[in-house]
Amino acid sequence: MTKIAPLLFITGIFILGFTAPAMAGNGVVTVKSSNSVKKTIDILESTLKKKGIGIIARLDHRANGARVNEDLRPTTILVFGNPRLGTPLMRENQTIGIDLPMKALAWEDEKGDVWLSYNDPAYLAKRHNIKNNDPIIKKMSGALAKFTAIATAPQ
Repeated sequence: MTKIAPLLFITGIFILGFTAPAMAGNGVVTVKSSNSVKKTIDILESTLKKKGIGIIARLDHRANGARVNEDLRPTTILVFGNPRLGTPLMRENQTIGIDLPMKALAWEDEKGDVWLSYNDPAYLAKRHNIKNNDPIIKKMSGALAKFTAIATAPQ
């Protein structure tokens, strides 16, 4: 039994490494999607609308590049927000307004894998010295993780 425990631990770490969201040192959370770029963004947009979160813009970077004869793998960004959460943060430090509203980017890599990336609210709070709104930051972080899980799950 004592030989099995380390093996289970290593196996668990190995599995988590491939399923958990990855966050680079730059504060960007990236999750692998089981769906196409379009479907990932469609699901995310629908989920946000159902929760009453406003959609500000949806930009297809690939289509924009094609208009000027530039090729790009599928890459679409969704801009969305909830003023009830963002406004208190901006009252504390208006510079966070450069990072709000929130954005999520669905993109296809060179292997054909699709990913969904977004800015980690805790990273943004640190970047803008937001110290008095931890409950909002935690709420935003939890909601983004939940919405991302829905959008990236097999459909």
